[in-house]
Amino acid sequence: MVALKEFLSSAKIEESKIYKELQCNNNEALILRELCKNYILSLSSVNAFTLLSSVFGTEDYSYLDALDDVKNLIERGFISQNSSFFKGIEGQKTRNSKLSLLQTELSLSEYFLEFLEEKPQLPIQKKEFYNDYMEYLKDEFLRIELYERLSFIKANRSSLKAQIKAYEKYIAQCLKKSKFYNVLGDIFKEYKLESKEQIIFLALLKEEYLFSNDNSIIRELDSLLALISENDLEKRKNRKFLEEGARLLNLIEYDEYLNNFGDITKSFFISDEILERIIHFEPKQGKKIKIETALKEQDIFELIEPNTDINDVIMPSNTKELLHSILKQLDKKVVERLHLWGIKKSKNIEAKIIFYGPPGTGKTLSALSMAKSMKKNVLSFDCSKILSKWVGESEQNVRKIFDTYKNIVQTCKQNPILLLNEADQFLSTRIQSSSGSDKMHNQMQNIFLEQIERFSGVIIATTNFLENLDSAFSRRFDYKIEFKKPDFGHRLKMWEKFLPKNAEFETEFSLKTLAKYELSGAQILMVVKNTALKAAVSKEGVFTMKDFIESIEKELHSSFDTSKIVGF
Repeated sequence: MVALKEFLSSAKIEESKIYKELQCNNNEALILRELCKNYILSLSSVNAFTLLSSVFGTEDYSYLDALDDVKNLIERGFISQNSSFFKGIEGQKTRNSKLSLLQTELSLSEYFLEFLEEKPQLPIQKKEFYNDYMEYLKDEFLRIELYERLSFIKANRSSLKAQIKAYEKYIAQCLKKSKFYNVLGDIFKEYKLESKEQIIFLALLKEEYLFSNDNSIIRELDSLLALISENDLEKRKNRKFLEEGARLLNLIEYDEYLNNFGDITKSFFISDEILERIIHFEPKQGKKIKIETALKEQDIFELIEPNTDINDVIMPSNTKELLHSILKQLDKKVVERLHLWGIKKSKNIEAKIIFYGPPGTGKTLSALSMAKSMKKNVLSFDCSKILSKWVGESEQNVRKIFDTYKNIVQTCKQNPILLLNEADQFLSTRIQSSSGSDKMHNQMQNIFLEQIERFSGVIIATTNFLENLDSAFSRRFDYKIEFKKPDFGHRLKMWEKFLPKNAEFETEFSLKTLAKYELSGAQILMVVKNTALKAAVSKEGVFTMKDFIESIEKELHSSFDTSKIVGF
């Protein structure tokens, strides 16, 4: 408490140790000192007018000049307001005035009181490993306290930085030797958060564990940026971490509001979904099971990790615009707003989509690209495998598709997109017939219809024929999107995309000639691969028009016709 005593009694406040450490001016230091004097006399709060008039006097209303200093101290979290004056709607017009500060009670913030404690250097050799998650979390919160302290001092910064660096090294070493399930580490990896983003997230998580209110100064934009920034220039650069489109906004949310001085500010908090995942994880189960591991126990689905974006797919502009529109509607914030308004029953992202059109027109590729844009994996099922010659088995297999999907979702805590390729037999009009096979087929469709009705998540079904779509299925799918055969312009783009960039072509080679052939995207890709094989085994290693035309003719007249090609 030596530094505090000096601060309270020093004739020249600017020579005190605390003043030298704080980033504040002389008037701000005088205000803080007066609040400290009241605090040690058991007066935790004092009227702003009483405070300012005692420090600066009332002659010529000089105390009014210090209102800007009070405002700065409040905004930086050094002092707090204790008044209900600003809570009421009727006070909206007056609360934006600095003069209204005179009507409030002021007190030292917890933030500043922790600074006065002069906590000693942290012991970094206290343990070799963490016994459990909470033991680790306490150290992370202590690390955030050091960053908070660093954010408002101007002296001894290098010493505190060294302490932070040593503490971070200690935490990392402990983690390497620890065996508990680190749900926080999994979240950081999953969302690919870098160190500055992790500090912001941990600061908000600390507030949740402290049960602080939504108006806590630490939650505000400037305070969070101060944790990861050396100066105002860095603050401006680091705003990217909290602006629209930033990775962090997949985990945290914010409210915008007018503060007590009429300025628009943002207050951030961790989303309910992520907070639930952190607080209520089950450590006894160990790390969450990866989808790949869960799939080893079944032979139904193929796991696909998408590597193409919607913008990579060549398709008509109106189709691409429609897919972008769907993606916007499936955005997490949009879904949560609809839930808040009572339009949606749950916060889960849900959509039932049909892609229809001729084979090879990009249906499957577009489904995978949507999954990439949504940051989801795909569980793909070939519906042609569902038929069984044994009575009743097809119906059981339909249930097995959806039951297995639900089990994977629950086990892995993920919601991959369910892709049903070649779903023609499921979606076709039910047959009015008395034959046993037709009845079984209808029964299989009824079960599929029932499962679609109950499905929660994103499901995409591809089909080559929409003409025979049963009306019952049509009503249960949110979107039905047609994929047409590419026109000349799109075929030209596909040839340009699929042809190898570093290969040698004969002088007579003509892209426009190749694009005249009415091939689908899948067929163009197949022709390029077949022609490349011919060129690779040839003596010259050159792509010729003759080889291209032969491959095209073979593809157009092959006995393995395009009905076997689904998507591309």
